Amino acid sequence: MHPFEENLERPDTIPGVGRRTRKQILAETGMDMNRFPSAAHLCPWAGLAPGNHESAGKRRSGKTTEGSQKLRSCLVEAARSASRRKNTYLSGIYQRIAARRGATHAAVVVSHRILTIVYHLWKEKKCHELGPNYYEARRCTQVTKQAIRKLESLGFKVTIEAMDQIA
Repeated sequence: MHPFEENLERPDTIPGVGRRTRKQILAETGMDMNRFPSAAHLCPWAGLAPGNHESAGKRRSGKTTEGSQKLRSCLVEAARSASRRKNTYLSGIYQRIAARRGATHAAVVVSHRILTIVYHLWKEKKCHELGPNYYEARRCTQVTKQAIRKLESLGFKVTIEAMDQIA
């Protein structure tokens, strides 16, 4: 692993991903991310993409695709570890999905995100932490824009002022 030391250190910024997990990801995927045109091609290869079984308009079991079992189990373990970290992007995703779909489904979703982050770190050599409230803040701006458009379509002129946040 000595020739890959620099690349092994880069995913150290991902919560829940330890050195052994980074070695496992490197051993299973290799360093050359040019084999995968995008992260959307890497995740099904690893067995972390949602399945799609639809027949006659009925959606049936959406089990994940088959892939590398060693890589998948390693990433799910890292996802469960990341879910216990406080105030991180990955724990925020885990909490939102686990409340609706259950802990197992949430762990698979977070492991998919971890692999996507690793892909971008190794291919583009960039990444930044989005924070635990990323989706709530994004949703807030979407709701605001939607409400403005609705009011303007009803014939109102809208001006917005930010209120002080109550702690």
